[in-house]
Amino acid sequence: MPAPGTRWGVLGTAGIARSRFLPALAEAGGEAVVVGSRDGARAAEFAAAHGVARGVTSYEAVLADPAVQAVYVPLPNPLHAEWAVAALEAGKAVLCEKPLCVDADQARRLLAVAERAALPLWEAFVFPFTAQHRRLVELLAGGAIGELREISGAFHFLLRRTEDIRLSAATAGGALADVGCYPLRLAAELFGGPALTAAASAVRGAEVETELAALVDYPDDRRLLLSCGFRRSADTTTVLSGTEGTIHLEDPYHPRPGSSVELRRPGADPVVERPTRDQHSFTAALRHVGAVLAGEEAPRHTALESSLPVAEAIDLVRAAAR
Repeated sequence: MPAPGTRWGVLGTAGIARSRFLPALAEAGGEAVVVGSRDGARAAEFAAAHGVARGVTSYEAVLADPAVQAVYVPLPNPLHAEWAVAALEAGKAVLCEKPLCVDADQARRLLAVAERAALPLWEAFVFPFTAQHRRLVELLAGGAIGELREISGAFHFLLRRTEDIRLSAATAGGALADVGCYPLRLAAELFGGPALTAAASAVRGAEVETELAALVDYPDDRRLLLSCGFRRSADTTTVLSGTEGTIHLEDPYHPRPGSSVELRRPGADPVVERPTRDQHSFTAALRHVGAVLAGEEAPRHTALESSLPVAEAIDLVRAAAR
């Protein structure tokens, strides 16, 4: 078990920091020592309400704090690269919300900085660290469904607010950047190769797409059937189809205790497993960051390993949907 006590700084008071990051950090045994905001009163209120030791005025103050070992960046999408670079240059490990960058060109520039800094940078797709995903990889490696041929992945939720940064072009919003990126990351993890071609269609709102569907081709004639958007009830149903069966996942991205992995093979009864024990989906990733910073584990699933293929796939799908 990694030693507890990794000291984190948080840039901004985003809802995802409150709802996902901080509860998982407590479960992982880490500590949020400071949160920064351009509004000092807001930072202080957030810190008091959510168990952060201090609130400060400015993101720069977080990066300058010598107590901070790692920085979480949950800012609006166009600010991710800028502040990830600033944190790396300040000597901090970084967990940056997805999408890491607004396009693949920006991703290349950021990853070059991370490589020079020789510090770990993670994009906050936390599902590869979860017990459920590890079990999924074990099943596939063991031939549970034969050869994986196709992934059908949905990520939808109903966005009721009409004023939301996810609906703004200025903040690089849209269904693809917000939730469609998850099935693309899953395909990159499981297919182990780049997206080659894409066909896509989208429903556009005033500024960005609010629904999108795509067929994305990968090496060896494999494919992802992607569906995402803001106009349906919550749905992350995912099916992996192979030559000898299928695996059905309720929630591949943020599994909770009770989330199921169901193996179906012709002529056999379904086998259902529920491998998740952590209460929060970020917990396993934050434990790993702590272990890396304690010198107990080598970094896994870093942005240098995984972010560019996903950024390129997003660009490919976005271009196909225009």
